[in-house]
Amino acid sequence: MTTKIAYEELATLVGADLGYTDWREVTQSRVNTFADAADDHQWIHTDPERAAEGPFGGPIAHGFLTLSLLIPMWVELLDVTDVTTKINYGLDKVRFPAPVKVGDRIRMTATIAELTEVPGGVQIAVDVVIEIDGGAKPAVVARSLQRFYA
Repeated sequence: MTTKIAYEELATLVGADLGYTDWREVTQSRVNTFADAADDHQWIHTDPERAAEGPFGGPIAHGFLTLSLLIPMWVELLDVTDVTTKINYGLDKVRFPAPVKVGDRIRMTATIAELTEVPGGVQIAVDVVIEIDGGAKPAVVARSLQRFYA
């Protein structure tokens, strides 16, 4: 469920758990499309037959593909109104604790860790975890930096 909040009230969410996104299946088609975009066609991602004999028992998503899904999942969690611009400012402390196998379902949870003023707006640091359905470890753990300009 999306939290909708006015820009002026954003500071009230520091420390808030924003909940979970919907589950998303990671398909071979999505992995192949990302491989084309990133020019990374390593067999562990794009060759299901060879990957079946590899260390993960099948093809896995690129870590950066999983990380890139943070943005469409992010908009499921927070909608800041009354702003002129929303910017993905960057990431801190990104880790990929577990691989996402083709066919896995993933979802994200997020907590707003801090808010700081920047010229013309604010920046929030958001602790995000992308989980794998039934997985013992998350696929991604990161701190995302988002900026909002009034």
